[in-house]
Amino acid sequence: MSDASLILLAMALPLFFAGAIALTGSNRNLRDSVMVGSTLILFATVLSLLPSVNAGGRPSVALFDIMPGLTLGFSIEPLGMIFALVASGLWVLTSLYGIGYMRGAKEKHQTRFFACFSIAIFAALGVAFAENMFTLFIFYEVLSLSTYPLVAHKGNEEAKRGARIYLGILLGTSIGLMLPAMLVTWYMAGTLTFQPGGILQDKVSRSVGAILLILYMFGIGKAALMPFHRWLPSAMVAPTPVSALLHAVAVVKAGVFTVLKVAVYLFGLDYLQSLWSADFVMWVAAFTLLSASIVALQKTNLKARLAYSTISQLAYIVLGAMLANELAIVGGGLHIVMHAFGKITLFFCAGAIYVAAHKTEISQMDGLGRKMPITMFAFLLGALSVIGAPPLGGFWSKWHLMLGAVDAQQQIMIAVFLLSTLLNIAYLLPPVIRAFLLPPPKDDHDDHGDKHAPHGVGHRFGLAEAPLFCLVPLCLTAIGTVLLFFFVDPIRGLIQSVFTGVM
Repeated sequence: MSDASLILLAMALPLFFAGAIALTGSNRNLRDSVMVGSTLILFATVLSLLPSVNAGGRPSVALFDIMPGLTLGFSIEPLGMIFALVASGLWVLTSLYGIGYMRGAKEKHQTRFFACFSIAIFAALGVAFAENMFTLFIFYEVLSLSTYPLVAHKGNEEAKRGARIYLGILLGTSIGLMLPAMLVTWYMAGTLTFQPGGILQDKVSRSVGAILLILYMFGIGKAALMPFHRWLPSAMVAPTPVSALLHAVAVVKAGVFTVLKVAVYLFGLDYLQSLWSADFVMWVAAFTLLSASIVALQKTNLKARLAYSTISQLAYIVLGAMLANELAIVGGGLHIVMHAFGKITLFFCAGAIYVAAHKTEISQMDGLGRKMPITMFAFLLGALSVIGAPPLGGFWSKWHLMLGAVDAQQQIMIAVFLLSTLLNIAYLLPPVIRAFLLPPPKDDHDDHGDKHAPHGVGHRFGLAEAPLFCLVPLCLTAIGTVLLFFFVDPIRGLIQSVFTGVM
C-alpha cells in the first residue's frame, strides 16, 4: 500500500470505528472489543508510515483545492509523525484504561463516550498530518467540538458549565485570534503551506510579523498560555479518561504541536529571532510556567493540581519555541512525548485511586501506598519524569530546553527552568510522601465489605488496587517513562531531521 493510501486509511479508520462502536453499543463486551481492536489497527497503520519519514520522505496527499493557494491536504513531516505516534499509541492504553474506569465508576452513556473519543483521535491525526495551516485549523476545530460532549459527559450543571467554558475559550481564541492571523498570512504570503524555513520572512515586515506572532500564540488556546488557560481546569469535571485525553493524548498536545509548527514552518527560526514579540511571548510563557506551578501548590484536589501542572508544562514548550534555536525546538518536541507519558501516568493513577478508594483530595492520600503500592509507585515514576529527574524520559526534554536557553544566552530563562523544577518537586511529591510515609487515618475504611465497590487487584493479599483494566495501562505508561530515558535517540534524531538542510 502506498504512503498516500496509508494516510487516507489512518484518517478513515477512527471515523469507521466510531460508527462501529455506536452500532455495537447494546453489547458492551463486543463494543469494547471493537474499540480496543480499532486502536491497535490504527496505531499499526500510523507506525507503518514511520520508515518513510525516517528515510527523509514526506508522504503527502491532496484532497481538493478550496481556491488557489488553499488546499485541504495532508503531508507528514517529523514533528507530525511524532505527534501522530503519541496520539495513536497512547489511545490504545487510554481505551483499555477507559474500559476499566467507566465500568468501575459505573459511568452512564459509555457508548457515546467511546464514540466521541474515536472522533477526537481522528481530529488529532488531522492536526498531525496537516499539510498547511488551513487544514490544521479545520481539524483543530473538530477536535474542540468532538471533545465537548466528553467534558460535559456527566450531564450535571457543573459539567455543563465546565464544558461551556472549555468550548467558549477554545473557539473564541481560535476564531477571534488565530483565524485573522491565518487570513493575513494567506493574503500577504500567498500560501498557508508549511515550508522548512518558514513562509513569512520575505513576504511580511517585522512589525506585521510581530503582531501575527502574538495572534497565533494566543489564538492557539489549546496551548493554555495565560490568560487563556481557564478552559483546562474547567474541563476537570470530566471523567479521568477524558483528562488523560485532554492532557496527554490529544488536546493540549495539539496546542503545543501547533505552536512548534507555526514557529518552524510559518515563521522560520531566523525570522522569529528578529521579532520583538518573540521575547514578549517568551516572558508570558515564563510567567505562565511559574504562576501555574504556584497555583498547583495551593490546590488540594489531586486532579486540579495536575491540571495546573499541565498548564505549567505546556509553557515549557511555548518558551522553547520562542527561544528559536534548534536545541530548544528539539527540547520542545521531546517534551511533547515525555510529558505525554508522565502526565498520562499521573492521571491514570488519580483515576485508579478514585475507582478503588473513592479518594480525590491529597489530604486523603495518607497511608494509601499500603493498599495501592503499585498505583502509588507508578505515580512516583510519572511525577519524577515530569519533574525531569534521571533516569526518566522527562530529563532529556528539560535538558535540551535548558541547553536551548543557554544557546540563546537567556540567563533569566535558565533560572526560570531551575525554579520551576523546584516547584514541580514541591507539588508533585507530597501525594507520594503522604501515601508511603504517613499512617492511614484511624477512621479509614476499606471497601472489602462493600458489595458496590469495584473488585480490584490484590484484594486477597490485603491490597485494594483498581481493576486490571485500570492497573495495566498505568503500569505500562510508567514503564514507558523509564524506557524513554534509555531509548531517546530515535525520537531525538527524528526531530533533528526537521532542520536537515534548513539551518
